[in-house]
Amino acid sequence: MKEGQSQILTINSGSSSIKFSLYQHNETLEKVLGGKIERIGTEAASFVYSKNEQASTRNPVTAKDISAAALFLISWLEKEINLKHLTAIAHRIVYGMQHTAPLIITPEILDEFKQISVFDPDHMPGAIVLIEKLGKKYPSLKQIACFDTAFHAGIPRVASMFPLPRRFEKDGIRRYGFHGISYNYLLEKLDTLAGKNISQGRLVLAHLGSGSSMAAVKNGRCIDTTMGFTPAGGLMMSTRSGDLDPGIITYLLRKYKYTSKQLDRLINQESGLLGVSAISADMHDLLDKEHTDLSAAEAVALFCYQAKKSLCAFTGALGGVDAIVFTGGIGENASTIRSRICDGLKYLGIELDSAKNQENASMISLSGSLVNVYVIPANEEYMIAALTLALLNHSSTSKLK
Repeated sequence: MKEGQSQILTINSGSSSIKFSLYQHNETLEKVLGGKIERIGTEAASFVYSKNEQASTRNPVTAKDISAAALFLISWLEKEINLKHLTAIAHRIVYGMQHTAPLIITPEILDEFKQISVFDPDHMPGAIVLIEKLGKKYPSLKQIACFDTAFHAGIPRVASMFPLPRRFEKDGIRRYGFHGISYNYLLEKLDTLAGKNISQGRLVLAHLGSGSSMAAVKNGRCIDTTMGFTPAGGLMMSTRSGDLDPGIITYLLRKYKYTSKQLDRLINQESGLLGVSAISADMHDLLDKEHTDLSAAEAVALFCYQAKKSLCAFTGALGGVDAIVFTGGIGENASTIRSRICDGLKYLGIELDSAKNQENASMISLSGSLVNVYVIPANEEYMIAALTLALLNHSSTSKLK
């Protein structure tokens, strides 16, 4: 790879992982490098990467915390590419609060991220560490923030409100919604795949994976979403509970004297598929065991039941549905889950072609079905790079005027 070529590095940091991709951009975006550090903070921490879509290479790595992992990644990247010649480094930021579009990270913006990291202690601290370390080493290199919440920023006020005393609105307590970068990509891809008649219609987008959510989209704009104030709300997930009766929380506080840290761990790391099954947070594992283990079967059934309810609820908010899109690790690969979610919804015009569904085809609805059902692989890294490139091009055009 020649020095000076236009490249964007995307970084998606979490509580125990860092994903990255390098895109070369001329007229189009081309991924040339990608990888991740996973299981950070454990002895099983590993680093996997691939170049130019070749077979992946996996190595163990010492990463006792997110800061150590960040230093390792920066050091490795410096050997592989010349970071000084990057156009920009783009970060996925889970919370955007009042921000509705990507922006260049300034010291003031970074201070703001630190203040709001209390809203998302799982993702924000890791992103902040990487931004700071890269900024210290390469102060002239642009760093861009792409917000997961931006896609949902325009939802109707009634959809964003919680039935709490109004004074809590001043604390920022409202429905933000997440997985927005993924949903942004789905709309762009659906437009190419099916045309504007579909992509600008009444859509239910389902990002089902370790984190799961749905979004109701009409005329290209989000009107509601399942995740709320935090990514722990909404649907049941791999280890997150999703929505709970708030009385459960007060009960746990009274009876077991839970601390806020213990509650956070319970809701985000010990619940969901893992909590109900008491076996695994992995849907593939549970599907393998559901015929011999009742708890595994109940975990799968609860996941599908909740997803079906949310899908049906959103058809009411939309006034009907024209298309459904599945994405994410479960949404893309688990044909059984898609089938169970859509089963019994013929009254809405939703009918799956079992053979196409089994093949994970791009369109899995039955020919002649009133509602088109699609499977589109997630590609948040591409969308981060595309959003960043659009921002930089706009900034350059604005300076010329």
